[in-house]
Amino acid sequence: MGELRPLADGLTEECRIFAQTLRELFSGLKVSVRRYAARRFRDAGTISRYLSGTRIPPWEFVLDLFADLAESRGTAVTPAAIERVRELHRAAVRTSGSPAHAMELLEHQLADADRESRRSTVQEDVLGDALLDRQHRIADLEVRLSQLEGAWAAERTRADELEMNVPDREELVQERDKLRQDVQRLTEELEDVRRRGLLAEERCLLLERQLAMVEAQQPPPAREDRHPPDGPAPVTPAETYPGPRPKILIVDDQHNNLLAMTAALSTLDQELVAASCGQEALKALLDHDDFAVILLDVQMPEMDGYETAAQIKRRARNRDIPIIFVTAMGIDAEHSSRGYAAGAVDYIAKPFDPWALRAKVSVFTEIFLERRRYHRREYAREH
Repeated sequence: MGELRPLADGLTEECRIFAQTLRELFSGLKVSVRRYAARRFRDAGTISRYLSGTRIPPWEFVLDLFADLAESRGTAVTPAAIERVRELHRAAVRTSGSPAHAMELLEHQLADADRESRRSTVQEDVLGDALLDRQHRIADLEVRLSQLEGAWAAERTRADELEMNVPDREELVQERDKLRQDVQRLTEELEDVRRRGLLAEERCLLLERQLAMVEAQQPPPAREDRHPPDGPAPVTPAETYPGPRPKILIVDDQHNNLLAMTAALSTLDQELVAASCGQEALKALLDHDDFAVILLDVQMPEMDGYETAAQIKRRARNRDIPIIFVTAMGIDAEHSSRGYAAGAVDYIAKPFDPWALRAKVSVFTEIFLERRRYHRREYAREH
């Protein structure tokens, strides 16, 4: 089968345990790393780094490994075993803090947003063709109905007889009404698809900027026998923006989560304001100005994240502040659609990757500073 690379030095305890578990699963396949990489159309070097603990693989890779192991043994893997490895994977992700892993997460999100954008474009074309077909058929039926009504107007004295001789009028009216209902439904679906397509395109642009931000934060390449520093390199802004530092509002009812997010964002040149509930968040927005972005927990007592976001958007002075939901419930279609309806611009799943968090916050801060510079130039030009 070939020797596996030894476990890397300097791993956290969680990363070491997960890497050891992954190696035990892989050993059950009784194949070499290169052969398995060819089987799964993956890069052998990347798989070696997964098995040595220097990189945390995406969960999809672990699921593929479980599937191959079940096929090799002829028995299915138990849900309890999968859940156990899932917990180890989450713990490793939470403690790794790798910029490469953050880029991988963002690239997956970018791929999802790009697929949604392309799917929306195809659906828009299909629905547009169906809508155009229904509109043409309605126009045709309107012409035929107008011809019938014209005949009735010209020969009112023979209206009863004419109506008896044209028994299909009611059928035409019913078909027209049904087609009008189809047009209404298709119009609503088309608008929804266009809206989702625009949202997907906006997410693509944001994720591309976030990827660029993570790339800019990566430390310079080092020899393979060296290990990356424990913490991320501080972010140095490309240019100086005049005026007070932008503020970041962090809202979470769990004190440990507030500490974790504050620590992850402490290297950025921004003022952090923490709130433990929705009411405190609303009060902070009244007491402070210049918020660039809001990190908002979803599951909170009394007033959850969705209701808090709705209250924020009702205020004219706050409705343009971007809101990023931080949630442990998973980013599925139901929760994301509800979040976007409440005014969210992005999602972060718990446990969050600190590099991905800093990238998202840095992008929205950069957008905030660009807007502030633009408004100042316009004001100076007018005065």
